[in-house]
Amino acid sequence: MSSIEDPEGLLEVTPPKTWATGLPAVTHAMRYSLGQTSVRRTALTLLNINQTKGFDCPGCAWPEPAPGHRAKNEYCENGAKHISDEATSRRVTADFFREHSVSELGEKSDYWLNQQGRLTEPMVKRPGADHYEPIGWDDALALLAEELRRLDSPDEALFYTSGRLNNEAAFLLQLFARAYGTNNLPDCSNMCHESSGSALQETLGIGKGSVSLDDIHHSDLIFVVGQNPGTNHPRMLSALEETKRNGGHIVAVNPLPEAGLMRFKHPQKARGIVGSGTPIADQFLQIRPGGDLALFQALNLMLLEAEDARPGAVLDHGFIEAHTTGFEDFVEQARKASWDDILDATGLTREEIEAVGERVLRSEKIIVCWAMGLTQHKHAVPTIREVVNFLMLRGNIGRPGAGVCPVRGHSNVQGDRTMGIWERMPQSFLDALEREFAFTPPTRHGLDSVDAIRAMRDGDAKVFVGVAGNFIRATPDSEVTEGAMRRCRLTAHISTKLNRSHTVCGETALILPTLGRSDRDIQAGGEQFITVEDSMSEVHASRGRLHPASPHLLSEVAIISRLARRTLGDHPSIPWEKFEADYGTVRDRISRVVPGFEDFNARVARPGGFRLPNPVNEGVFPTPSGKAVFTRNDFEMPHVPKGHLLLQTLRSHDQWNTVPYAMNDRYRGIHNARRVVLVNSADLEALGLADRSEVDLVSVWRDGVERRAEKFRVVAYPTTPGSAAAYYPETNVLVPLDSVADISNTPTSKGVVVRLEPAVA
Repeated sequence: MSSIEDPEGLLEVTPPKTWATGLPAVTHAMRYSLGQTSVRRTALTLLNINQTKGFDCPGCAWPEPAPGHRAKNEYCENGAKHISDEATSRRVTADFFREHSVSELGEKSDYWLNQQGRLTEPMVKRPGADHYEPIGWDDALALLAEELRRLDSPDEALFYTSGRLNNEAAFLLQLFARAYGTNNLPDCSNMCHESSGSALQETLGIGKGSVSLDDIHHSDLIFVVGQNPGTNHPRMLSALEETKRNGGHIVAVNPLPEAGLMRFKHPQKARGIVGSGTPIADQFLQIRPGGDLALFQALNLMLLEAEDARPGAVLDHGFIEAHTTGFEDFVEQARKASWDDILDATGLTREEIEAVGERVLRSEKIIVCWAMGLTQHKHAVPTIREVVNFLMLRGNIGRPGAGVCPVRGHSNVQGDRTMGIWERMPQSFLDALEREFAFTPPTRHGLDSVDAIRAMRDGDAKVFVGVAGNFIRATPDSEVTEGAMRRCRLTAHISTKLNRSHTVCGETALILPTLGRSDRDIQAGGEQFITVEDSMSEVHASRGRLHPASPHLLSEVAIISRLARRTLGDHPSIPWEKFEADYGTVRDRISRVVPGFEDFNARVARPGGFRLPNPVNEGVFPTPSGKAVFTRNDFEMPHVPKGHLLLQTLRSHDQWNTVPYAMNDRYRGIHNARRVVLVNSADLEALGLADRSEVDLVSVWRDGVERRAEKFRVVAYPTTPGSAAAYYPETNVLVPLDSVADISNTPTSKGVVVRLEPAVA
């Protein structure tokens, strides 16, 4: 398959779309799917995705409707592309690695690497070599286990996971790491929704959202803030359409006008095929990046002033008095908000914000949904705390049709955290592990993703084990991160497909190929299923239906179990062989360790699974005070020097996480290229730059280090004045490792100060 080339060509720009989905989405999905595999395999894949007896789509964490209410084609365009990408008939064999050196592969694009196909057998790069070569499973795992045993401290090892990992494998990975002696469990959540978890844990006592799909359908008013559902979780649009058809309203808050937030044409409804579709946003606030804190401070000030004018008629004093603490301090801080500051930070008019305030006053049930447009700023945690303040003022926490809704990207990123993939799990979880498995887990907090990079850079971490994901391309400060990874003695990646992380090697490097979500999983105990938890705490089974890509693949559960057995021996006494043979035995242990999973095997066997309990919805807040917490949040906004822009990194429509499926972003009208930067035409004029001119992007950070992304084409686009947007992972090089959100340590990928310099020919 080495003949597959990048479809990079002459940049073509067309007007941005004003609606999303419809027949074009179906056409594009089928074209990509049939380009990857046969008609029969495509049909088998698409008919089983997101069905009760099929497999969960790895594309995003948006929940499925209840059994009996699902469409026969319960997937979106990008979900179809993602699962077809996994189900591809293309294969990467030992011959491929003999033909291509690591150095050569390092020069290939993300698109090219992904398009080569599924990995088929374990491979090793020996010290000093520039090629991977085949290695048997026993030898590969023995090599990795021996390296782990040689470390001076267990804390010199890192165990990274992506949210594609299932619950059973995630539970075993954290169990292995802690039995080995470390809490170094960085994961992809550190780089996306860690700010959400930090803010929600502090204010509500639980780091998850509180709403269900039914709440979405029956809410009076939904804020969609800092997210682009038309690309990143398109099935959310069908839920928002249901909201509108039930009489609800939607306010979209985003620096870019996104097609999916304008109008949605449901591809499985007649109105989406022959009709004009459904308008989604009743009001669009084109906010400056990082201005969301100021927006919610303004709304909170308006609610307090409305209460002043109509005492007892605006705020929910019963909820505030019975279930919250810190209200008086919050009010004192909230009344200090300055309209001059608010308008400067948001770039909005006072009339626009007041119109939203009127919508709020007319609504009894309000939900705020958000994604990385909020979480990846320096002041992300205060922003989300202010969102919680806003909802609590009118009692919009813990009741039907209302609540907090952080929308996760990876399919099981929330489940991984529930299973213990966190470097700072609470002592209660560690105590439960000790009771169940008779060993004492380490209590010292481990390293998150950013600190893991620092540890590798500084020589304090020497072995990196990545389970799913593409760490090198998901992380900030690409040059620093790649240099850090190359300092390791050994790097190992458990993967389904080739990616950039396989080309950035430690002294020794392993590629350990695994089953995909769509592959049948047969172990000694028979055919197995795995489980996942979606964004709304629904836990359900996933059963692969396809013949695996190679007879040499192992499941993630099997790989982790065998590695643990070779590394730890019989101490502590954990039945790794039984876990590998029968995943039900893993679920039995989960049921005794993780709250909410009691009688796990029986409950998940029901069609559609079960929903985890959320104490917030019972009026219980597991904070130190036992109440929800109003917080004081100082006004903050990004400051951009004259002649510079505030850059946000984003996905193209034809992209999943770090993997582009094509060089197009058709909703935004960008074709045949990814190295483009979207800039408001007024900013181009002020900067003296012509549309389509070639520039270098140079980030500006206090350490004085020049970080440069070369040869981008400028495209005039209706972004918020003073801002710019460009695709990741190509722009991750611009995000400084030390530029992180306060408290959560999340990279500030939506708030990078850059200057645009004409590219040198």
